[in-house]
Amino acid sequence: MVMTAHVTTTRATRRVNVTETRTTWQRMDWMLVFAAGALLALGSALVWSATASNEALTGGDSTAYVSKHVANIAMGGVLAYLVAATDHRWVRIWAPLVYLGAIAGLALVMSPLGAVINGSRSWILIGGMSIQPAEFAKLGVVVGMALVLAEKTELRRQSNHLRTTDVIGALVIAAIPAGLILAQPDLGTMLVLSATVFGLLAVAGTAKRWLVALMAAAVSVIVAAFQLGMLKGYQLDRFGSFVDPGLDPDGAGYNTIQARIAIGNGGLFGQGLFSGSQTQSGFVPEQHTDFVFTVAGEELGLIGAGVLIALLLAVLWRAARIAAKADDMFGRLAGAGIVCWFGFQAFQNIGMCLGIMPVTGVPLPLVSYGGTSMFASLMAIGLLLNIHLRTERSLGIGVVLRGRVARSRRF
Repeated sequence: MVMTAHVTTTRATRRVNVTETRTTWQRMDWMLVFAAGALLALGSALVWSATASNEALTGGDSTAYVSKHVANIAMGGVLAYLVAATDHRWVRIWAPLVYLGAIAGLALVMSPLGAVINGSRSWILIGGMSIQPAEFAKLGVVVGMALVLAEKTELRRQSNHLRTTDVIGALVIAAIPAGLILAQPDLGTMLVLSATVFGLLAVAGTAKRWLVALMAAAVSVIVAAFQLGMLKGYQLDRFGSFVDPGLDPDGAGYNTIQARIAIGNGGLFGQGLFSGSQTQSGFVPEQHTDFVFTVAGEELGLIGAGVLIALLLAVLWRAARIAAKADDMFGRLAGAGIVCWFGFQAFQNIGMCLGIMPVTGVPLPLVSYGGTSMFASLMAIGLLLNIHLRTERSLGIGVVLRGRVARSRRF
């Protein structure tokens, strides 16, 4: 028996020694990196195609926007690396600062630095650069709520559910940026934020009665917004055109109609990159940002659009796996929050291109053109990698500790 225990312990020790000697490069979640990288590459090609022939947008330089897009990816990649390489303890220390920074950015939108674009005061213009703080607010809410809920659940390991005060505290954290986003107003981001908050609370162990109450409250707020005239005219027109695009084919329903035509033109294999009739003629507005999926549908066809969706699903799958395997509640909740954020935003973006969701103006994660959205998305990927690397290391150390305990008990 002693000999058996010794052999078992030796094998376990050898296993963890191999694990600990593996470099960070070897322990990386390469499937997540590959899927995210493929989306970035595909998105670059789609942005290039959507802008190359639009001289009014590019000023005659066909590579103007794709060059900026690649530069944004490079800067976002640096941010992702810094987040992934940061010690896990520092990630939790920095979480409140990320949240407060997002709140400060949303507050600046209401200052003279704020600018109105497409009917929404969601941008800050500084030195020729445009920043959309609402994109960082998504990440801020994820890490802020994950930190608070993790501390509450870690202090009470014997309880499977959050207390009422815990839920209220988490909702207050989400309510501050949500209120500032509604004041812009940015309904698309608000929908994404709501889905993210709901997912975080569900994963944290919130009682079902609270989840049902939150869903009922959300429906009540939507109904009240319509009945009390809280929505602006263009927003009402968008919802009306969602129900029936033919109501205003030259106005609010124009984007949806042209998006459907573009995707329908693609068929199975598409018309070819840089060859889409709708895309190259500029019939679909904001095609390099909100409606970038229509470029894939028209020029790459059902096959190309399907590959794009498959890559998005691969990112969500790896993120969900990382969240499920995380060895601490903060990592589990942060990973789950990113899954809800990316998942709902992708569904909303693709859905409005297909006409199954109202037009709300949210980018497709890791694909659409946009500096702020790209930075926030890649920082989220970096956070997922950070959680994965820490979990892999903790699992290795756990094997050694269990082996040593088993050996001591045998002797």
